Amino acid sequence: MQWTGVMPAITTPFAEDGSIDHGFLAEHARWLVEHGSRAIVPLGSLGEGSCLSFSEKIDILSTCVTALGDSAPVVAGIASSTTAEAVDLARAAKEAGCQGLMVLPPYVYRSDWPEMRAHVSAIFRATDLSAMLYNNPIAYGTDFLPEHVEELANEHDNLDAMKESSGDARRISAVRERLQDKIALFAGLDDIIVECAHVGATGWIAGLVNALPKESMQLFDLSQKGPSEELDKLYQWFLPLLRLDTVPKFVQLIKLTQAEVGMGSERVRAPRCPLVGEEREQALDIIRTALRTRPNFS
Repeated sequence: MQWTGVMPAITTPFAEDGSIDHGFLAEHARWLVEHGSRAIVPLGSLGEGSCLSFSEKIDILSTCVTALGDSAPVVAGIASSTTAEAVDLARAAKEAGCQGLMVLPPYVYRSDWPEMRAHVSAIFRATDLSAMLYNNPIAYGTDFLPEHVEELANEHDNLDAMKESSGDARRISAVRERLQDKIALFAGLDDIIVECAHVGATGWIAGLVNALPKESMQLFDLSQKGPSEELDKLYQWFLPLLRLDTVPKFVQLIKLTQAEVGMGSERVRAPRCPLVGEEREQALDIIRTALRTRPNFS
């Protein structure tokens, strides 16, 4: 498992009857890899993992693994309200052919460091798969501090990466100060990729890439090279869209963007509802304005 580059947190497509659209899921996964994605990450926050049953999760992983074959690895998002189920999901992900895990804190329950350490440690120990720790205190209420990451990395040989979604690029610097290059560091919010890259992030778990892979790859590649006029121009164009990834209805907004580019539908699973009224019109204005001025890449 090579932890580097752009790895889409892939959305979960739904058919009109609410079931998983496995045909489109396979097509979408292949399309993303064809455009440069280094891996596919199903079952994350953007994938509406909290709204999926255990069996649906396994079916999604199997579809992605089959669709991609040897072209790119599948990294399974591992989250549950219980440690036991998270461990079972990690083991099932390995059986399904996944090559990596993205380990989240438990749903709903927010507690102290000893309990969170025990939870994620149980998942790391459940398989020998290479693993990424997902830090998103904004969404999950659990904050894995740099000293926590250091402790986990020293305890678990298969902890090889971290997705940092606190919104503070200084966290990348703080973890690198403690661990140097022992683990790979990924930006986890779309509108902070450039800042994180400048302080050492070598990967991006991206959202808008689901609709705009070509532009996402270009932005990431330029960010790895350092400041430039070309990077600044592309980033300024992309920022209104990238900010759609940082608000509570980011799933609806990214799926709406997919629909606008002809690569997906707006369908989400309750309790989420598709955007309507003025909220939808405002989002469409942002999306369509960006698409009208979309950069041309050879």
